[in-house]
Amino acid sequence: MNFQKFQALVEHRTGFRTMESPTASGEYFSDSCGDLYTFFLKVGPGDVIEDVSYFTTGCGFGTATCSLLVELAKGKTIDEALAITDADIEAALDGYPEKKKDYPERSRFALQAAIEDYRAKRAAGQITDAMLEEARATVAAAAAAAGRPGNGTTEEDAKAGPKVLEDAGVLTIKLH
Repeated sequence: MNFQKFQALVEHRTGFRTMESPTASGEYFSDSCGDLYTFFLKVGPGDVIEDVSYFTTGCGFGTATCSLLVELAKGKTIDEALAITDADIEAALDGYPEKKKDYPERSRFALQAAIEDYRAKRAAGQITDAMLEEARATVAAAAAAAGRPGNGTTEEDAKAGPKVLEDAGVLTIKLH
């Protein structure tokens, strides 16, 4: 396992935010540990994932795994994102400890639920080509307003990042 990469993923939490007006969303609840994983998608023309974010109640491994999946899915088509495997996620971190090997599956199930939500809305006519074009324009405008090339971390990600507060010897880490 690449511990430095793991630590950076937990620190920066790329994509950790509740997305405003997502095209689709999906969640997975792990009854084995009680963690909740939710993925949000903004899909553009050609079924390309223009933006992806997540929220989890999970530990550092849940956060790191979801951040990896954000990096792997962003810019891919729905079909390409659906084809991401547990092995792809595990390889992106150079392995997982034996007791944490189920984390890729958990996050992937949440992403799959978001993709299923997208496909169901598309099939029902709730998502149109015009809406996809608008989603692309919204994402492009947000990237331009941030004034930097897309690196997977948005201004919202930075604002939502952990805040460390110290008061009277008590250390508090705020996630929102």
